Amino acid sequence: MIGRLSGILLEKNPPQILLDVQGVGYEVDVPMSTFYNLPALQEKVTLHTQLIVREDAHLLFGFLSQEERLAFRQLLKISGVGPKLALSVLSGLSIADLAAAVADKDASRLTRIPGVGKKTAERLLLELQGKFAASAPGTSSGMPAASSGGDIVNALLALGYNEKEADWAAKQLPKESGVSDGIRQALKLLSRA
Repeated sequence: MIGRLSGILLEKNPPQILLDVQGVGYEVDVPMSTFYNLPALQEKVTLHTQLIVREDAHLLFGFLSQEERLAFRQLLKISGVGPKLALSVLSGLSIADLAAAVADKDASRLTRIPGVGKKTAERLLLELQGKFAASAPGTSSGMPAASSGGDIVNALLALGYNEKEADWAAKQLPKESGVSDGIRQALKLLSRA
């Protein structure tokens, strides 16, 4: 099992990246939440990975945080949810938003994700009930369930800031901040604090 990769980022072609690990190039599929928070090309990155072996392929999926990988694994346990759909769910919603949708039993939030119909959304809500309480950073802190806000908090957590610092920085940002710009602004705020 390949559990983690550290190497130089060579290519970014959403949703796939190419990671050079000591001369071996790994093609890794990543959710968009991870993709938007990757460093520039030729920089070092560490990904938590999940290897899926099939009869016709070996698929490698990567995540910047342990929480994303845990959520991916939880999604794969659900009947009818494969790796591509799980990746799509994590690309469409941050972990905090997914946890909030499950807690609120909000199927409409899930059906906005490409590939998730009404029946699949209802199955996700039923099967994930109670699974994200401990694994979703930012859900118990009063952080608004804005997709970009959750992604910014997750990125800051992945960069080593604690939950309190990440939540504080995200709350200081204008509501219309995009993820990339929001992360930059949050890092500036945290460096001054």
